[in-house]
Amino acid sequence: MTNHTNDANTLPDIVQTQLMNAPIEKVWKAVATAEGLSAWFMPNNLEAAVGREFTIEGGPWGQSPCKVTEVDPPNRLAFNWGKDWTLAFELKTAGEGQTEVTIIHSGWTADSVTEFGEAHSLVRERMNGGWGKLKFALQKHVEA
Repeated sequence: MTNHTNDANTLPDIVQTQLMNAPIEKVWKAVATAEGLSAWFMPNNLEAAVGREFTIEGGPWGQSPCKVTEVDPPNRLAFNWGKDWTLAFELKTAGEGQTEVTIIHSGWTADSVTEFGEAHSLVRERMNGGWGKLKFALQKHVEA
């Protein structure tokens, strides 16, 4: 996790953790495949290979270019999202048929503006609430 709290310009990472009643392999497919990620997040054409570029369809915010930066099946997937952000999914087996999922959305800077013209500080606040809901969407998807 990259959280540079010593830099007055850097805002804290968004970190959301949830225990899911699903085996790690099932959760991995839900975060590391285009079909899985589309089922609970946004349409995309993800291929989990380092260096692979893909697009997230952000609805009213348009298309976001992404690039896979880390793949460690079934434990961690990370990718650059747009010009500023990194999104990471960390998975840990937490018991018989259970997985602890941590979502880390980093790259927030107080004086930056997104590609769609909104201040990071405003978008970060909205996205923090969004990830709070999306972790439950992921949970519902993998526990079905």
